[in-house]
Amino acid sequence: MARPRPRFYRRAMEIPPELRRVSRRARRDIGFLAAGVPPHLALAPLWIWGAAVVATTRNWLLLPAPFVLILLAVPLLTAVQRGRYRALLGTDIPRPRPVPERRSPVSAVRWLSSARTWCQVGYHLLLGPLLAALELLVLAAGAAGLAGATVYGWVWALPVWTRLDFFGHATQVYCTVGGVALLCAAPWAAGAAARAERRLAPALLGPGRAQRLQQRVERLAESRTDLIEAVDAERRRIERDLHDGTQQRLVSLAVNLGLAVATLEDLPDEARQVIEEAHREAKETIAELNDLVRGLHPAVLEDRGLDAALSGLAARVPLPVRLRVDIEGRVAPTVESVAYFVVSEALTNVTKHARATRAEVTVGQIGKVLRVNVTDDGLGGADATAGTGLSGLAKRVGSVDGTFRVSSPVGGPTTVAAELPCGQ
Repeated sequence: MARPRPRFYRRAMEIPPELRRVSRRARRDIGFLAAGVPPHLALAPLWIWGAAVVATTRNWLLLPAPFVLILLAVPLLTAVQRGRYRALLGTDIPRPRPVPERRSPVSAVRWLSSARTWCQVGYHLLLGPLLAALELLVLAAGAAGLAGATVYGWVWALPVWTRLDFFGHATQVYCTVGGVALLCAAPWAAGAAARAERRLAPALLGPGRAQRLQQRVERLAESRTDLIEAVDAERRRIERDLHDGTQQRLVSLAVNLGLAVATLEDLPDEARQVIEEAHREAKETIAELNDLVRGLHPAVLEDRGLDAALSGLAARVPLPVRLRVDIEGRVAPTVESVAYFVVSEALTNVTKHARATRAEVTVGQIGKVLRVNVTDDGLGGADATAGTGLSGLAKRVGSVDGTFRVSSPVGGPTTVAAELPCGQ
């Protein structure tokens, strides 16, 4: 049975974590540089061939031929470089613009007229050979350092006369010292070269600053739309849970209390009074829960649309409301929800604060814009910037890129107007 090695021996044989990280990073950077030499030199034969043809024939009409081949090779080399950065450095270089689905003269002219195309051509045609020279220099320095550091291991394989003429004892010492120094500097040089290429490539192979900002705005708009839809879906779920669960239990409780009051005749007066009070509280709670459910997301809005939901809303307002809805079918659920709550909040303010005798609600669709107007003949003086419910409406309308305006001079009338993009 083999004896276990002492603990101090195992600790001595372990590689320190910092040294492992440096070694792993150096291998990654050196592999990245080695993989960059072929694509960086891929266009060199083409422009050397074009220069040789023009120099020998002195016919400048032959120059476009290799240039056309260079233009055809640029998208392929750009894709190769993107894959190289993604696989070896974990850096994702986005495309400057989507690849056209159909190859047509118009798309070709648009591609040739793009500034990003010529940035890619300049990267592969002019900067590529310089980067390849830098990569070869770093790799050659690393190979020379490895050869110098191991000179005592391979020098004995050389012929005797070569070893005696060129690799004396002093030369071997110098080679070993220089090789160790180059090996120590190789990770730093490879890392510096890789960082330099990582900064250059996205600026030339990726989208420009204006296009990056545009893509960022588009992603933010999409994420905001997804968030609004998620919030509306959650609001509908809560409404269904309250309507199908809590509300039904309260209705059952109210029915049982009503039956108890009607059928139990021999109850003491105190007990009957308590049951009647509980019955009244249950009915009031059901009414409040109905208002809460309608405030979250009325089921009729999802089932029958905006016209039916606003009709029910206007019928519950304790003053005459003239309603006109003129829309072409259904609009987006998010837009319907915002329009409904604009009308609901505006009519609530009319009922509580305006002291109005009548109100008018107009909803119409003009092109791709849904216009909502709520007008009353009340006292006026409403301010959307005073932190009231109107400011919340303005934010909710703004969440779908709509516009919100309030006109409410002192003495009235008050008009709440919203314009919502339908997205159709």
